[in-house]
Amino acid sequence: MSFFADLLSTVFERRYRSALEPDLEKRSIEELCGDLLSRSGEVSGAVTAGHILDRYGAMGPSEKLGFFGFLAQDMGIDADAVRRALTDFETTPSRQSYQGFASAAEPKRQELARRLNQIPGATARLVQMRDDLLGFARSHPELGPVDHDFQHLLSSWFNRGFLVLRPIDWESPAEVLEKIIAYEAVHTIDSWDDLRRRVQPSDRRCFAYFHPAMPNEPLIFVEVALTRGVPGSVQGLLSDRRKELAAEDADTAVFYSISNCQSGLAGISFGNSLIKQVVADLSRDLPGLETFVTLSPIPGLMQWIAETGQQMGEAPEDQRQRAAQYLLAAKRDDGSPRDPVARFHLGNGALIHDVHAGADLSPNGMAQSAGVMVNYLYDRALIAQNHEGYADGYGVAASAQVQALAAALNKTKT
Repeated sequence: MSFFADLLSTVFERRYRSALEPDLEKRSIEELCGDLLSRSGEVSGAVTAGHILDRYGAMGPSEKLGFFGFLAQDMGIDADAVRRALTDFETTPSRQSYQGFASAAEPKRQELARRLNQIPGATARLVQMRDDLLGFARSHPELGPVDHDFQHLLSSWFNRGFLVLRPIDWESPAEVLEKIIAYEAVHTIDSWDDLRRRVQPSDRRCFAYFHPAMPNEPLIFVEVALTRGVPGSVQGLLSDRRKELAAEDADTAVFYSISNCQSGLAGISFGNSLIKQVVADLSRDLPGLETFVTLSPIPGLMQWIAETGQQMGEAPEDQRQRAAQYLLAAKRDDGSPRDPVARFHLGNGALIHDVHAGADLSPNGMAQSAGVMVNYLYDRALIAQNHEGYADGYGVAASAQVQALAAALNKTKT
């Protein structure tokens, strides 16, 4: 029965759109947005929403900037209406007066985005719209409130409860595998053979979050190597000559690459829950795993070295000491660690376990950290404690060996 109902609905919508098309073409996108907010019919609203998204997709940069300006100026809140509604609620608290205040306090552009999102495929298009907005907002601060509203809605739509964790392997759809290659942001995947080495062997795993509205678009993915012991070189992990390890013989899971895929979802964190979920799944499937660590880049190390007038020596121990000092002592103005990867893992409850010289000899690795990499350890017994320590004043949890490295460098300076 539902099949025929859906079929009739689709036919009706197409005919309705065909009838409306001439009128829709005559109206500006601003007028169409006003129409969408005033419509109550589901079919007519879907037709108008589709036309708005199509019209936006065909715009050039200057037209898109103008559209976002319209959202900022004409689709915000009416401050006077908010004050009146708040006064009404304070004077006569009731469901009705509260509803009036809540309605007045919500920018019209939020409801516009919700109505645009009612048609199939709209979620991905709105994520792309926000990506465009972020590009403009860097030089147009007046668009900041518009981005705040986009991020607010997307944070709700992409809540962890809606996300689906899927393993990625060599049998995954080609469309998804192609996107894993394209979105890899830490260690470039340079061929299909390279991808096969990362997802097919028994000692390799890859997991990604997906959203039901974007079923073939990974949001974030993590690549995992199963090893014996904590590794100190990404070249060794990715070598095509390495000896494959049976998964049940591994005692360590190494998260060596985490890549965010949708720039339009910037500021919406998936990594924390992703790592925790993967740790839980791997612990269940492979009870022999005892250690969960990363092998992470240190992207700001060489820039910090240059800014502070230091020299990165060629001796491995000197490089490790300077990396340790950077990770423990280099701060932003708000007191948080300067290194973005450190902020991510420390905020998740990890601790700085060890640093390794000569760990990433790629051109990018040498440029950003002289080849030094770091292990962040996810000790399940300490994650909550470390997270609380970081949240309460940006406390940096580190192993005794890393603290000793930084202290040794400080002694040589004095």
